[in-house]
Amino acid sequence: MGAKHFFLTALAVLGSTGVGAAQAPKPGALETYKDWTIGCDNRNRCEAVSLLPEGGEWPDSPIMVGVVREAGPDAAAEVWVSRDAKGGGEFSFHVDGRRIASAMSREGDATLRGPQASALAIAMARGSVLEIKAGSRSLGKPSLAGTGAALRHMDARQGRAGTSTALVATGAMGPIAVRAAPAAPTIRRALLPGAGTPAALWREELTAIGKFTRCADEMKGAEPPQLYRLSRTETLILVPCGSGAYNFTSIPVIATGEAGRRAFRLAGFDMKPGWSEEEARPMLVNAGWTQDKLRLDSFAKGRGLGDCGGSEAYVWDGTRFRLIEATSMGECRGAWHWIRTWSAQVTE
Repeated sequence: MGAKHFFLTALAVLGSTGVGAAQAPKPGALETYKDWTIGCDNRNRCEAVSLLPEGGEWPDSPIMVGVVREAGPDAAAEVWVSRDAKGGGEFSFHVDGRRIASAMSREGDATLRGPQASALAIAMARGSVLEIKAGSRSLGKPSLAGTGAALRHMDARQGRAGTSTALVATGAMGPIAVRAAPAAPTIRRALLPGAGTPAALWREELTAIGKFTRCADEMKGAEPPQLYRLSRTETLILVPCGSGAYNFTSIPVIATGEAGRRAFRLAGFDMKPGWSEEEARPMLVNAGWTQDKLRLDSFAKGRGLGDCGGSEAYVWDGTRFRLIEATSMGECRGAWHWIRTWSAQVTE
């Protein structure tokens, strides 16, 4: 499956869910303007990220830049830069030959905040050439094609158009005209289970779960299913169901009952992971589990470089897995930083 086809398929699946539409999370969509892509989450936090020019070669030392801004009248823009290289030092930012701002980097990353960040974002939207330097040495020239359109989209989405807080679509209205950020959804996590490790699956149970998930062939030669305690009576089982060069898939199953005679059901989700190919069978990619948070992660790469794909993070609420964060990058064009499209607050 091609990288672009993978992502379009994933987006289509993200829209499907087994629960009512009013209850289902709705991650934000991404928009691409020439060499920039932008997305906003459910709280109107927006982030625009630079891409390699269409058809461009992957450079020896890739570098990308992004503009991120929270919603609300008091939120200021931030500009970050990420370089696939180690070390630190001062980065300077030049637009059309004029030095606009500088920031100290650490392990190739730097973030600008305050007036410097706003000035740089505005200059990028209006300018033609951005160059990032370390001293007199050029680190790269991320494309500015589409920056103005992407930041105009950000202004509109956050209700800043026509106000003094906008980066591009400025106007006479003051900050009071900017709408507040929507409230974050709140998800109550289930109580943590007591200590103890679930009993391994018996041979008969392995046969049964392979048949139940239709993963019997993929289980041969794979690592055994992973078992994690959800409660006194329920166990999460991640059943291996295929692998490729950089993506490893599994089916999440909930088991109840005594070892040797456990009953199985597919785990429920308020929004299925983006890799799921069937409505009735959720599928995780490169799954991860954090026991002390009852957190389940899925992270699917569109290609091995990791510059496109999508991720979801869930917590167990005692009945099903609830989406608490989603990220996405639809363009396989050099952006290894994925954009957040959904977030929720977790309470205990």
